[in-house]
Amino acid sequence: MADLVFWKRKTLAQMSQSEWESLCDGCGKCCLQKLEDEDDGTVFYTNVVCQYMSADCSCSQYQDRHELVHNCVWLKPEDVENFYWLPSTCAYRLLSEGQDLPDWHPLVSGDPNLIHAVNISVQHMELIPDNSLPEEQWQDHIIDNQ
Repeated sequence: MADLVFWKRKTLAQMSQSEWESLCDGCGKCCLQKLEDEDDGTVFYTNVVCQYMSADCSCSQYQDRHELVHNCVWLKPEDVENFYWLPSTCAYRLLSEGQDLPDWHPLVSGDPNLIHAVNISVQHMELIPDNSLPEEQWQDHIIDNQ
């Protein structure tokens, strides 16, 4: 059992902060603005992205993101039951649902750029910064569910 990688031998709640952070594959999908249907809870992704998203799908203001963006995603192990809105490819969601990491995940492949090469990230999308579009227009930018 000791030779198993940490995500196969630990629950999300048992992971260290560095293990937890390393689960992020860098896809950038959490930084897409999402809309939730009030009637059935369906979450719709848009191609509207947080203004702090960098071209490499990282946050240009990562350390201060929660102060700068009031609804910025802050994934915590104690919120695992609420991960349903995360994209189906997200490591946090996959592990919370008892699944394994995909072959393209940086922890599996060893290549942090593979996620972009296989078009899992938002890097290939035409994105609109959220500060350049009124929120009432976001529904016009819904993309296929992730």
